[in-house]
Amino acid sequence: MGISGGIFLIALGAVLTFAVEVAPWWIDLQATGVIVMLAGGAVLLVTLWYWQDRRRRVAVRYGRTTYVSSPPPDAGRPSAPSADPPPTSPPTDGT
Repeated sequence: MGISGGIFLIALGAVLTFAVEVAPWWIDLQATGVIVMLAGGAVLLVTLWYWQDRRRRVAVRYGRTTYVSSPPPDAGRPSAPSADPPPTSPPTDGT
């Protein structure tokens, strides 16, 4: 269901509990609303727990451990300069 489904169930339960003034003889709308709100909260918590678990997951490939949620430690760093000095241009005579 996801986060939006959990929020929808919480809102639907709140409407049933607090806004509906009809009292049918065969169902208690206030108790039903509370149950729907609790179910929505459970869906929301399970979804958040699932996404929290996905962020910590580690992928192991070819004997190296790589973290899925963070770049490798040397990503984005420039390479080390070479030990050779840059070439110089030949001197000009000025003529």
